[in-house]
Formats: sequence, structure tokens, C-alpha cells
Amino acid sequence: MEELVLFGLTYLFVFIIYQIFIVGPAKKRKKKNIKTDKEVFEVRYLTVKYKLDLDKISYNQLIQICALVSSFDISIAVTIMTFTKNFILEMLLGFGSIFILIFISYHMVYLFYKKKGMIKNEL
Repeated sequence: MEELVLFGLTYLFVFIIYQIFIVGPAKKRKKKNIKTDKEVFEVRYLTVKYKLDLDKISYNQLIQICALVSSFDISIAVTIMTFTKNFILEMLLGFGSIFILIFISYHMVYLFYKKKGMIKNEL
């Protein structure tokens, strides 16, 4: 039960922080059509690796999905870390699980957008 409470609180905390510091400024830049190098990393990762077509996708929806997915990944990693009492093992589990979770979850985001037909067609 304690793990569920920790997961929920971690998810909520990370999601709120993500909304304030990542999503809010990204929406403002996109609204003003400012082209900068400060594009959200997750969006850049999805467009480069999985060839998402940003002309077909609502940018605001995409960064909201990235916020949900990233918060979920971090919350799961924190919850996994609490299962051990050894600090070094906690750090190893945390770093290892976060990378695995990121690759899996963003692949699932890709599959979601692929099913909707929002991937660039390459010849």
C-alpha cells in the first residue's frame, strides 16, 4: 500500500513540475512561432527516431502525452528503487529501469501515432 501511495504522489509531483517547467514554456514558444533549439527533447527524439510528422500531429497534444509518459516512467523508477535498502543498488536499479522504461514507453507512443497514420511516409 505504501508503494502505491509513493507512486501516486511521485507521479502527481513530477507531472506538475513537468507542466510548469517544460510544457508551459513549450506552448508559449510554439504559440509565438519562435524557432529555437529549445525544442522539447522527447518531441525531438520521437521525430528523429520514429519519423513523426509534426504537420499532422497537434504539438500541444504531443507534449501533453510526453508529460504523462515521462511522469509515469519516473514514478515507476522511484517505486522500483524503494524495494532495496542498499544505496548503490537503488541507484543502479533507478538508472537501469529509467532507460528501459523510456525506450519502451516512447516506442508505445510511436505505435499509437503509427496506428493513427501520423508517421512520415518514406520511400
